[in-house]
Amino acid sequence: MAVVVEREKWELSPLTYGFLFFCCFFCVFLRPYFSRSGGAAARTTTTVSSLSDVDRTASFLRFHSSFLLLYFLASVMEGLELFIGEYEFSYIRMSREQMVLAASAGAAASLVIGTFIGFLSDIIGPRKLCILFYFIHFLVGILKSLTMHPSILLSSLCIGITSTLYSFCFETWMVNKYEKHEHRMDLLSDSLPHDHRMDLLSDTFWLMTLLESSSLLGSQGLANFLIKDPHKGLLSPSVSAALLAIISILFIRKEWGDNHQKCTIKSYQKSFTGHILADKSIWMLGWAQASVHFSVSVFWILWAPTIVADGRELQLSNIYPCFLGSRMLGSTVFPWFSGTTSPLHNEEYSHLIAAFFVAGAVLSIIAYDYQDIGVLVVLFCIFHACVGLILPSLAKLRTMYVPSELRGGMISTSLVPANAAFLFVLVIGGYYRSLSNAVIMAMASMGLLISVGCIHLLRRWTKHTHQNWHEL
Repeated sequence: MAVVVEREKWELSPLTYGFLFFCCFFCVFLRPYFSRSGGAAARTTTTVSSLSDVDRTASFLRFHSSFLLLYFLASVMEGLELFIGEYEFSYIRMSREQMVLAASAGAAASLVIGTFIGFLSDIIGPRKLCILFYFIHFLVGILKSLTMHPSILLSSLCIGITSTLYSFCFETWMVNKYEKHEHRMDLLSDSLPHDHRMDLLSDTFWLMTLLESSSLLGSQGLANFLIKDPHKGLLSPSVSAALLAIISILFIRKEWGDNHQKCTIKSYQKSFTGHILADKSIWMLGWAQASVHFSVSVFWILWAPTIVADGRELQLSNIYPCFLGSRMLGSTVFPWFSGTTSPLHNEEYSHLIAAFFVAGAVLSIIAYDYQDIGVLVVLFCIFHACVGLILPSLAKLRTMYVPSELRGGMISTSLVPANAAFLFVLVIGGYYRSLSNAVIMAMASMGLLISVGCIHLLRRWTKHTHQNWHEL
């Protein structure tokens, strides 16, 4: 007589999605009413300010809205390639070793090629690198649509390069365009207060994080719809990504010319050495950025094995949106802490130190001992909420400490230790299986906790030096 063993099934409550959505909604739309200057007063001040500087505001808002649209499309393409790549791994039935080697190739491309791309962005201009980002996605999409079984290695190399471009070229382009716009307007009228300029950039940073998470969430649904038959002509995911890429390239070339002031390699090297490599504050900021990048990379390869180790049956596709929703929530919390009129504004670095500490503590709990699926989902959601708060905070600090003409090189350089550590984890832990998942998670936790000390030192040094490149 056969014995049938029924596996227990774990399901996520649908109310979780609604809870995250309404929390994000209230954080965005209730903030003006709890601002330090008061709801009605804030709206009156904003109206008066906009009426006194209509040309400046209208010009910036046109670029702002167009840029966010392009960034949204770029995030959708990144999400599509991510999900298509995971599908291809299972579609052609790759072994564990083959998947690890493909992922290692992408990490190696980010480490070797991605580092020099940041310097190239500062020298020739980030606009050209943004066009390169879309062009690579276009080539990969065409390759996958024409070839039934494209080279996974080639695709991994291209995606590794585009992921590095995505991490800095759009942010660098936006900051450069904004500063050039403000400089041009300052020649025609009175300059805006420095705090107001920083508030405008801060709003853009958290909106970029919000759009990135929401577009990744939307691209998952789009990929699931198209992935049923990945080779069905114009509706295939690869062709869709290629079409988005060519539309973005045409839009950039039509709307914005390239007026970047090119510099020589020798002058750039001298400036980078003096302002970046010789500044210990930049080293602290770079370590914080590297620790976040490494911990997020480790999360994406370990969250599914960590959760399914419970043994119960569950749908991972239903859990993944919660993580992105939590990151969206963290990004919408950022304007409550940062800005001259923020309701919870106290000290610039306090919320960032707390976010790093909580994120590191969460990963240490996961690495220390096994937890129930429900507990793991909550811990991972807390981690992503912290990441959503950290990313715009670090972008704001880069604006305060890093000259805009060196921003791309600084970001790409700060990602070198993160990419090297991730490549080490993939090879030693994934291929040779000499590192357990708990040890890898503990490494990510340690990096985040060290970042707490880095940001604390940065705060102490700032109190003494008041180093801000935009006030020089």
